[in-house]
Amino acid sequence: MATFRTGTMARPAGPAAARRASARLAPVPGRPAQLLTLAATCLGLFLVQMDTTAVNLALPAVSRRLHGDLAGLQWVLDAYNVAFAAILLTGGALGDRYGRRRFFLIGITAFLAGSLVSALSPVLPLLIAGRAIQGTGAALAIPQSLALLATTFPTGGARNRAMAAWAVATGVGLAAGPTVGGALVDLAGWQSIFYLNIPVGIAVVAVAVIGISESANPHAPPLDLPGQLLAAGFLGLLTFGIVEGPDLGWTSRPMALGWLLAVLLLCAFVGIERRTERPMLPLALLKRGQLTVAAGVAACMTFGMYGLLLLASLDLQQQRGASPLVAGVELLPLPAAFALLSPFVGRLVTRIGPRLPMTLGMTLMGAGLVVFAAVGGQAPFVEMEAIFVVLGVGLALNTGPVVGVAVGSVAPNRAGVASGVANLARMLGATLGVAVLGAVVASRAGSGPPVHGFLGGLSLALGIGGAVELMGALIAWRWVAK
Repeated sequence: MATFRTGTMARPAGPAAARRASARLAPVPGRPAQLLTLAATCLGLFLVQMDTTAVNLALPAVSRRLHGDLAGLQWVLDAYNVAFAAILLTGGALGDRYGRRRFFLIGITAFLAGSLVSALSPVLPLLIAGRAIQGTGAALAIPQSLALLATTFPTGGARNRAMAAWAVATGVGLAAGPTVGGALVDLAGWQSIFYLNIPVGIAVVAVAVIGISESANPHAPPLDLPGQLLAAGFLGLLTFGIVEGPDLGWTSRPMALGWLLAVLLLCAFVGIERRTERPMLPLALLKRGQLTVAAGVAACMTFGMYGLLLLASLDLQQQRGASPLVAGVELLPLPAAFALLSPFVGRLVTRIGPRLPMTLGMTLMGAGLVVFAAVGGQAPFVEMEAIFVVLGVGLALNTGPVVGVAVGSVAPNRAGVASGVANLARMLGATLGVAVLGAVVASRAGSGPPVHGFLGGLSLALGIGGAVELMGALIAWRWVAK
C-alpha cells in the first residue's frame, strides 16, 4: 500500500483537513519510482542546458543559411532568454498550484515543439519564434525539476545525493553543449542541434509518465496574471530597444516610442506588484539585503558570460576560420572547468563562507574577459584556452554560492521564491549581456555583411563585459555576509 507525506508548502500548514488534502497530492514513491523521477528530472535538465551552449556554435551557419545579421543572431539567443526570464517565476507557481508533474511534462513538451519549429525554420523570424517557445518550455520545466526532487526524496542523505545529481546534470549539459553542438553542425547542419532534442525529450516524457508521482500545494496563491503580462512586455521592449538600436538609430521615433512604453510597463508592474496580495515578484523580499546582493551578483555574472559565448563563438568561426567542431572543442575548457570544479565548491563555502569564493570567482571572470579584450582575435591558441579555463573556474566559484546566499536570506518557506529571484536575475543578466555586447559590436562594425568588421567592436564589448564582472566582484566583497 502506498504511503503519503505532506508536500512542500508555501506557508505554514492550516487545519488538519487542509493538511490531509495536501498529503493526498504528495505520495512518497518506492525506490524504483524515486530513481525514475531522478532520471527524468536530470535528463530533462541536461537536455535544456546542453541546448543552451550548443546553439551558440550554430550561429555562423544560421547566419549564412537564413541570411541573418548580428541583430538577428542576438534575437536567436535572446528570444529564448526573454521568454525564460519572463515566465520563470510563474512557471514555479503553476506547478505548485496545478501539479508539478503536469507542468514538468507540459514544459518538456513545449521545449520539444520549439525545437521542431526551430529545426524546420526556413526563415530567421520563424527560428526566433521557435527559440521563444523553447524558452517558455524551459521556464515551465526547470522549476518543477527541483520541486519534484524535494517532494520525492526524504530529507537527509538521499535528498542531498539527488540534489548533487541535479547539479552534475547542469554541469555536464553545459560542458557537452559546445562539443556536441559543433560536431552536429559539422556533420549534419545546424538544424541537427534541434533535431537531437526530439528523441531525448521523448525519453524524458516517457520516464516521467511512468515514474513521477503528482504533487501540488492546495494553498498555493492565485496566479498574478497582470504582473506576468507586464513583466513579459517590459523585458521584450527593453531587449528590442538594445538589440535594434544600432540599426534603427538610438534616437529614432520607433526607438523613442519603445523606450517610453518600456518605462510605462515597468512602472505599472511595480505598482501592481506592490498592491497585489500574492505578487509574482514579492518586492518586499528585495528589501532583504542579502537577496538583493545575490541577485545583483548573479546578473553581473551572466551579463559577461552569455555575451562572451555569443562573441567567442563568432570570433572562433568567422575570424579564425575554425569549423563548428573545432570551435566547440576550443570552447570546451570553459564549461569543462565549471563542471569539474562545481562539486567541490559547496565544501569550500561550508568551510570559509560564500563571500571569498564569490569575490574570487567574479574577479577571475572579469580578469579573463579583460585579457580577452586586450588580445582581441590575435590570442595564441594556448593563451586563449587558458583564458577559457580561468573563466570556467570563476563561473564555478560563483554559481552555487549565489543561489545559496539568496536562499539563506529568507525563511525556509520562502526559499523557492528566493531561488526564483536569483535565477530571474541570472536570466536578466544573460538577456542584457547578449543584447548590450552584441549592440556594441554592431555599432562599431557598421553596415555590411553579417559580422563584418567584427573585431572592431570585440575588444570594447568584452572590456565592458569584464568591467561588469569586476563590479560584481566589488558587490560581493563589500556586501555579501561572511
